[in-house]
Amino acid sequence: MWSIIIPTYNRLPILQKCLQALEAQNFTQPYEVVVVDDGSTDGTVDFLQSHSDEFPHVRLFLQNHEGAAIARNTGIDVALGETIVFIDSDLVVTPVFLSAHAKALAKSDRAFTYGLVINTNNFDNPTSEKIKIQDISTAFFATGNVAIAKHWLIKAGKFDTSFRQYGWEDLELGVRLKNLGLKLIKCPDAVGYHWHPAFTIEQLPRLVDVEAQRGRMGVVFYKKHPTWTVRMMIQMTWLHVLLWGALSLGGSLNERSLRPLLKWLIDQGKPQLALEIARIFLNWYNVKGVYAAYREEQ
Repeated sequence: MWSIIIPTYNRLPILQKCLQALEAQNFTQPYEVVVVDDGSTDGTVDFLQSHSDEFPHVRLFLQNHEGAAIARNTGIDVALGETIVFIDSDLVVTPVFLSAHAKALAKSDRAFTYGLVINTNNFDNPTSEKIKIQDISTAFFATGNVAIAKHWLIKAGKFDTSFRQYGWEDLELGVRLKNLGLKLIKCPDAVGYHWHPAFTIEQLPRLVDVEAQRGRMGVVFYKKHPTWTVRMMIQMTWLHVLLWGALSLGGSLNERSLRPLLKWLIDQGKPQLALEIARIFLNWYNVKGVYAAYREEQ
């Protein structure tokens, strides 16, 4: 038995595509899809309960809005499978997704498999997107597309529920899994297409807030694992201060000063380029946020 664990929060339109793709798997082993709703207010629960006949593999569990770490732990606790697959609720996979993970995972009993995640903003046909340089990940353990034996998650202690905001809970668990001696097996045939809407000006306040959350959770990560490697991951080094401080001209290039340029690029049909430029000041906010959170902890 395999268990695919999906935490979700207000992602109903793309969640439907995610679940439809999981129902269409070319997979001979029994599997279930454990959906943990994290307090959605967009009708997700009503839809899944009223369309249960369309998703026979789905088991739905509800919790208050408590974050992804708690939702994934809930999924682990209720999962019937010996093998766990984590994906996000905005990931659309191919028919060979599970079988590709199974084939790769059979190579070792002390390893987990990490599939390929391709980012796209094509809602109508997400699987038509081609892989881009930005899609290459160096993460050791990321829950966007990973398969692992359940007993390793239990032995590692599952996800740390101190991570109540955005970021780092999966990479922190990855540190503990690495300390147990687990190896990463890349599985490029297990492809998932990560959908997100094209960048708009209206997204900027949320993106700025996400960077502040990422900074605070980065300090939680560092307190558990105070290593140089973690400092590099969370951008808490003078290298990052100098890099993003210089590129953002000390923060003078920000969502206000760059707004006309970003809007012009979006109007020209170049939202991805606009987002890459916005990442300059978003990274600066992340660096400032992590240092501010670290000072508060001292």
